[in-house]
This record gives sequence, C-alpha cells and structure tokens, in this order.
Amino acid sequence: MQITLEMIDQVRQRAGISYRQARELLERAEGDVVEALCLLEEDNPSWHERVHVRGEEIRSRIKEIVREGNVRRITLKKDGQVMLDIPVTVGAVGALLAPELAALGLLAALAGYYTVEVERRSPEEGN
Repeated sequence: MQITLEMIDQVRQRAGISYRQARELLERAEGDVVEALCLLEEDNPSWHERVHVRGEEIRSRIKEIVREGNVRRITLKKDGQVMLDIPVTVGAVGALLAPELAALGLLAALAGYYTVEVERRSPEEGN
C-alpha cells in the first residue's frame, strides 16, 4: 500500500512525532494507520497526544482526558508557550487537579486556541 501524506499527518497528529517517525511506523504497519499507532505504543511505554481546544473548552477537555486514564502529564500551551504543566499521579488526581482546574477556569476566559498535550502510560506500565 502506498503511504500518503494524509496518513503520515494522521499518525503525527495523534502521536506528536516527526514525519520521519510517522513514515517509518506506517512502513512497518504496511500503511495501516491504526496498526502504526499500536506499534508506537509497543515501542514506547509512554506516548504523547495533542488536542487543540478553544479557551472555554479547556477545563472540560482536561477532565475528560483524566477520566480516560493512563495519563502521566498534561501540558497546556498557547502559541507554543507552556501555560500550565500538570504531573498527574494516580492516588492524587482529584486533590492534585483541583487548584489547576480552577486556574484553567481563569484561562478559559481568555480568547484563543490552546494545545493540550497529554503524556500517557501504556497499559502494560500500569497506573
């Protein structure tokens, strides 16, 4: 199967990796985007994902990400600048995130788009 730029972009956007890394993964997966992402998880116990959100969506999206599980760290960026960097530990998720989520409420009042970067643990790594 021919690997297209669109396929490379899909893998890059989901995994936050370079074009070269995305292409190599797709080659190993014989052009299957889902299989390429699975290979990445196998190769790397932790992986990153980027989500672009509007200011008013930040708080609810981060809560949703934490509920999904396997989160190690959440970084909020605006125009490439780190606005908030939250290490997430399993036992302290609620207590740890309460002040940060309050700060997110203030940030949400600001106009613009933000990037939420999520570092996740692989399922084998555990919580």
